[in-house]
Amino acid sequence: MRRSFLFLQGPCTPFFARLADRLAGVGHAVHRVNFCAGDAAYWRGRPAHRYAGDVAGLRDYLDDCYRRWDITDQVLFGDRRPVHRPAVAHGEAAGVRTHVFEEGYFRPFWVTLEREGVNGHSLLPRDVDWFREASERVGALAKPVRFRSPFRVRAKHDVAYHVAGILNPLLFPRYRTHAPIAAPVEYAAYVRRFTRLRLIRKREHERVKMLVESGRPYFVLPLQLNSDAQIRDHSRFEHMGEVIEYVLESFARHAPGDALLVIKNHPLDMGLMDYTRIIADCEKRLGLAGRTVYLEDGNLDTLLKHACGLVNVNSTTGMVGLDLGVPTLALSDPIYNLPGMSAQAGIDAFWRAPEPPDGELFECFRRVVMYATQINGGFYCGKGIELAVTNASRVLTADRSPLEHLL
Repeated sequence: MRRSFLFLQGPCTPFFARLADRLAGVGHAVHRVNFCAGDAAYWRGRPAHRYAGDVAGLRDYLDDCYRRWDITDQVLFGDRRPVHRPAVAHGEAAGVRTHVFEEGYFRPFWVTLEREGVNGHSLLPRDVDWFREASERVGALAKPVRFRSPFRVRAKHDVAYHVAGILNPLLFPRYRTHAPIAAPVEYAAYVRRFTRLRLIRKREHERVKMLVESGRPYFVLPLQLNSDAQIRDHSRFEHMGEVIEYVLESFARHAPGDALLVIKNHPLDMGLMDYTRIIADCEKRLGLAGRTVYLEDGNLDTLLKHACGLVNVNSTTGMVGLDLGVPTLALSDPIYNLPGMSAQAGIDAFWRAPEPPDGELFECFRRVVMYATQINGGFYCGKGIELAVTNASRVLTADRSPLEHLL
């Protein structure tokens, strides 16, 4: 069936443009709306339509696009961006299938592709019996094609996208980015933090080694990015400072007296929030001196393999912990927050009776999630993009998604 695709905002890379080329090359109609100069720069001269209005007028504009071009499918990256919310909310009622890309639930060789929504809006059932049954129909999965995707490649694309944004006041005067931090502030913060990380990396890895060798029981709290939609839209917390305070207050009241809480920063954190000060203030207020360890760097897998438990909000790190057999507590409701996998009794009980995950159930869950939502490929390096284009185009043009087949 010949389909008509409407491309909205994608990642800051050539991925969407190359995916559109692939779809057009096999006979499908492709349309594009640019919302900012970065979108236009990465569309690279292909035919496109410019939306220069504000978000309030976007639903009517999209309705017109759907009708005028007989749109059957819309493709976007991130379902919580302001320019995407009207499309996600209205697409189904207009008879348009919505395909949402996101970073992979499993990394580094996968990206997420689901219909209608991802993360907290995923259509994956919350039924462990369904996962067990569906996994039998999925069977064994092929191993992914591996590739290298250096951070500098991702950074180069991001800088190019935002440099193009200099033209936004002229071409897209009403555009407002979904990012809470302006790009120049973000880049300056990254330069400062990454310079410091190079100086302390060896020391931080040594601290992890010493902690493991000490034999002292500890729990791990891996931090997420304050700018992540997982925090801003899919949790009750405003930022990770609130998470730290909430977890430490429970830890002080209920954790065994000899246990430590290891708080590890996210590798891509900008360093704009002073976590050292927040932790120190909590230590003093809660009487936790000597019972917390803050790490800017270090091997997370090594930490988790020897941990008594993992506490997180809704990060994909939770699935790393489950895969390693580590008792894992989610403070929000990610797709892996299922009885038998993540701890269900609450944070206060978790410290003294951490529930280990059912390894067999997690294998069923992983097999189904990989089959139903994951695409081998990446958004940033050339090989990753080519893989993602090839594999995603098959899913986009199919009558039913992999998850719909299972359901």
